[in-house]
Amino acid sequence: EFFGYSINSILYQRGIYDPELFNPVQKYKLRMMVTKDKGLREYLDRVLEQLTDWLEKGMVKKLVVVITSVEKEETLERWQFDVDTNQECLKENKKVNKPEKEIMKEIQAIIRQITSSVTFLPLLDEPCSFDLLIYTPNDCQVPEKWEESDPKYISKSNEVRLRSFTTKVHKVETSVAYKADDDED
Repeated sequence: EFFGYSINSILYQRGIYDPELFNPVQKYKLRMMVTKDKGLREYLDRVLEQLTDWLEKGMVKKLVVVITSVEKEETLERWQFDVDTNQECLKENKKVNKPEKEIMKEIQAIIRQITSSVTFLPLLDEPCSFDLLIYTPNDCQVPEKWEESDPKYISKSNEVRLRSFTTKVHKVETSVAYKADDDED
């Protein structure tokens, strides 16, 4: 569910959809915005259901939220969540001794960083769309209507590493890359 709230936070904070299409919810002891748009909610639910299945099988390497200029079809931002799975814990159904409270604090820190990102990321002053990329092994069974994509890298970019968190099975490291100003060298 962390990924669902993260995606919603990114879409809201970066203004990909009108703010009126979001409702406030309380999660991880934080107030977050979640879409109330039926079509977007159904899309995210389908993707997140598949993502959860792959996470439980240890097949996810990374999730990337790509923000693209509608007009120029140019990638402006890549929000990357690198997933490192402890395969031993997964296979043997071992429990790593980590308190839920500690995991929640780490998740809160990432969500807060997503929220505060508007202070350092360039203003998105043009219509944008988003895409979700999920990196899995090549032999992974992909849903019928899904398609392979290029990584949608940004040619001249800056990158900011955000915090990470560790659950009993996964470690998630987060970063955002964004298109550098043409003035920057």
